Amino acid sequence: MINSCVIPVVKSPKDYQAYRISPHDTNRLAIVFDPAIANTSLTCCVEIFDVGGKTPPNRHQWAVEMFFVLKGEGRASCDGKSMPIKAGDSLLVPATGTHVIENTGSGRLYTLTIMVPNEDFAELIRSGTPVELDAEDMAVLGRFDALMPC
Repeated sequence: MINSCVIPVVKSPKDYQAYRISPHDTNRLAIVFDPAIANTSLTCCVEIFDVGGKTPPNRHQWAVEMFFVLKGEGRASCDGKSMPIKAGDSLLVPATGTHVIENTGSGRLYTLTIMVPNEDFAELIRSGTPVELDAEDMAVLGRFDALMPC
């Protein structure tokens, strides 16, 4: 038996490419890994919601989508059910579940968002407008938010 070791891909927040899918969207997505980088059908990104921001209602034919709340608070809705979410919470949306994530807090909402399989999610993100991550984003992504004034 041949034991092959694959060298892992390591990225830091300065390597992330961020996009706003549509000009009027109130959330941005910073791609961490996608099929082109991971060589597998998944998309992993940090989703950043401005105050009052939310995703448009959406659903996926085959993909499961997971959100892990890194910072902030919001509301998650799926197929008519709604629940509050806050830092540390996880949400798993099944395939075909129509869902919305909304920032209900007084600051930005940050989620680690993972979709498996990709179902053209990375391609949709990359078709949007490239945007820069600002100092607040970099502080949260670099886990330096504890140093930020309240």
